[in-house]
Amino acid sequence: MKTLIYVAALVAVISCSAPLEPGLKDIFADDFLIGAALNEEEITGADSAGVELIKKHFNSIVAENCMKSEEIHPEEGVYDFTLADRFVEFGEENDMFIVGHCLVWHSQLAKWFPYDENGDYVTPEVFKARLKDHITTIVTRYRGRVNGWDVVNEAIIEDGSYRKTPFYEILGEEFIPLAFQYAHEADPDAELYLNDYGMNVPGRRDTYVNIIKDLQERGLRIDAIGMQGHMGMDYPDITEFEESLEAFAGTGVKVMITEWDMSALPTVNMGANVSDTVAFRAAMNPYTDGLPEDVSKMWNERMKMFMDLFLEHSDDITRVTAWGVSDNDSWKNNWPMAGRVEYPLLFDRRLEMKPFLKEYIN
Repeated sequence: MKTLIYVAALVAVISCSAPLEPGLKDIFADDFLIGAALNEEEITGADSAGVELIKKHFNSIVAENCMKSEEIHPEEGVYDFTLADRFVEFGEENDMFIVGHCLVWHSQLAKWFPYDENGDYVTPEVFKARLKDHITTIVTRYRGRVNGWDVVNEAIIEDGSYRKTPFYEILGEEFIPLAFQYAHEADPDAELYLNDYGMNVPGRRDTYVNIIKDLQERGLRIDAIGMQGHMGMDYPDITEFEESLEAFAGTGVKVMITEWDMSALPTVNMGANVSDTVAFRAAMNPYTDGLPEDVSKMWNERMKMFMDLFLEHSDDITRVTAWGVSDNDSWKNNWPMAGRVEYPLLFDRRLEMKPFLKEYIN
């Protein structure tokens, strides 16, 4: 019996003396904020293991879905702040930098928002009023609590032209300055951002540089631009990505790496019909039982290459935010085909830190 007690005590001592893995927010404390997008299960506490991981590793959070138009403003004159309130409270309780996402976005836009009773676009005057009400109501509710807002999301396409959304088709290019004006009036202290994907593409990059300069010339607040980090094993080109980063920083605003994830699977050509053949579907979903060691090694090397780039430019980068916490949370699972298993985030399905991050632990 004494032997068993001694062994148990020895195990306890060894366990207590073993160094604890530091949080990402501690590893990169001198460089930038480390953020994650929170889903409903994490916001409500239903995913208790995910919540503990978030508390340990992240000092910034962004709303994955609960602040998007169709969720928070589903009908004219009707707002649902239930989940958004809990999201903000979670950030406050854990002393985190809170990012609201997003005020203007064509996707997941409430269906009623741009239309009249006949199904036609409303007039510019009506649309401005709706836009101002939407932004003012949401930003005012969280005034002094949400630290920064993705004001306009994904407004420009690859060739540098404006995306043909209801915002653009009704108001033209003015919808961006108007959105920034309304957001600043609702909370003068909140940081305001632009955000888009494929920011390495020269056409999109150049237009955003011009938009930033235009906002600045108008005297409107613009604090940073978010370079979405949705990546793959074969895109984006890191040199182009760095050129865009430097171009944005050259305007005087800060840069944020947002929505960071990297697919470990073959890149899907969205022009293809993913249901064409069983063979095609299998080729696009090759690792249903786990990521092979050689692929994992290549994925980690590429992720480290980008993290090293972020660290090199940490004077200009204020935040690096992953679009989810663990592989199991990722929106890339089951997309663009049901059953697709992905491995794109900073923590695996067992909630363990990916190898490339452990290389930064001193």
